[in-house]
Amino acid sequence: MTTVVRGGTVVTPEGEHKADVAIEDGRIAAIGGELPGDDDIDAHGLLVLPAVIDVHVHFNEPGRTDWEGAASGSRALAAGGGAVFFDMPLNSTPCTVNGGEVDRKRAALEAASIADFGLWGGLVPGSVPEMAEMAGKGVVGFKAFMCDSGLPEFPRADDATLLDGLREAARLGLPVAVHAESDAMVRQLAQQTTARTARAFLDSRPIAAEVEAIERALQLAAETGARLHIVHVSSGRGVVVAAEARARGVDVSIETCPHYLFFVDDDLERLGAVAKCAPPLRSKADQEALWDEIEAGSVDIVASDHSPTTPAMKEGDLFAAWGGIAGVQSTLPVLFSSGYARGLPLTRLASLLAAAPARRFAIPHKGTIAVGYDADLVLFDPDERHTLRVSDLHHRHKTTPYLNATLRGRVRRTLRRGETIFLEGRITAQEKGRFVCPTS
Repeated sequence: MTTVVRGGTVVTPEGEHKADVAIEDGRIAAIGGELPGDDDIDAHGLLVLPAVIDVHVHFNEPGRTDWEGAASGSRALAAGGGAVFFDMPLNSTPCTVNGGEVDRKRAALEAASIADFGLWGGLVPGSVPEMAEMAGKGVVGFKAFMCDSGLPEFPRADDATLLDGLREAARLGLPVAVHAESDAMVRQLAQQTTARTARAFLDSRPIAAEVEAIERALQLAAETGARLHIVHVSSGRGVVVAAEARARGVDVSIETCPHYLFFVDDDLERLGAVAKCAPPLRSKADQEALWDEIEAGSVDIVASDHSPTTPAMKEGDLFAAWGGIAGVQSTLPVLFSSGYARGLPLTRLASLLAAAPARRFAIPHKGTIAVGYDADLVLFDPDERHTLRVSDLHHRHKTTPYLNATLRGRVRRTLRRGETIFLEGRITAQEKGRFVCPTS
């Protein structure tokens, strides 16, 4: 059976053009020309984009599915135009720091997820000897925190652990992702304040703490020859430091998140803990500098860093509240809406959300609309403005800082390997997702 997506504006690496897309056996069989088909999907007036590959989510399964879970999390991803995610090694319990836990998480996600998925392994003190087995199980890379992760069972990687881990990752040919904030600086600044306000929290995690840690990670990566991925960079200055190192030959990729491009520090004071994250939201000027780096091509990937928890853990004392934003459903609409006025090219948007993630993490047949690739597509209405309501949300807890935000553009349909898994507000998936892993 051949399905043809007809009449849409197809976004490929070469540009955007009106074309039909034929799908057979879950893959793109042809683009353009007179394409016969057994089943038509009407895409007139819509953009046909590669579906989002979200390289940074915390679906917390197994062990903390009361916080999210792969069933609800993957449905929210699909509602946001996503077909693939990479799950972080925390906040599942136990954390994914050895081969046995990789197997356990893979089995749990294969049973629950409607999206295809990859897995990160954990780099913590004591886990370096486990990295080879995790690599053999197909992880996309290894995640390390350079500061307190917020979970005692996932301690930060001290410099010696990070150095050893980067050396082993280089041997294995896999990247290491780092949460880059100076542990010493953050701890000292937090201890110096007695205030429990939003402003005090922001001041306790300055850009200087991010930049110092990025510089240290880059130095270690240069020494070991490892592939480094810096997650959720919150500032233009952080991007510049990493981009300058890349120009010197360091193998580094740079990720930021839609919340840094949409919210500013004043929004934390307005919204409270629902907008708390680490690194925290930055000033308007810093946000503009981050956008400048996106427009300059220095940022490689935009990912959600979806890190939800129960509503009770996002209440009360801002310092004690859980530091994570629920945003997996909003990445594409937020990036499109925020980038629209800036003239962000659609090819660039598709690269940030799909092509670059697939390329950087060596996931075959994903991330691009091209013949032979998986038919992971999103049909997106670029003209409709919509206000995000509780009834729109598919993740477990209906809390997000994007609630009641009015955005330009709306996801109409998401296909994963040719199957429509989301259509006009409804989850329609019949099959479960598959595990994906890097090719050598």
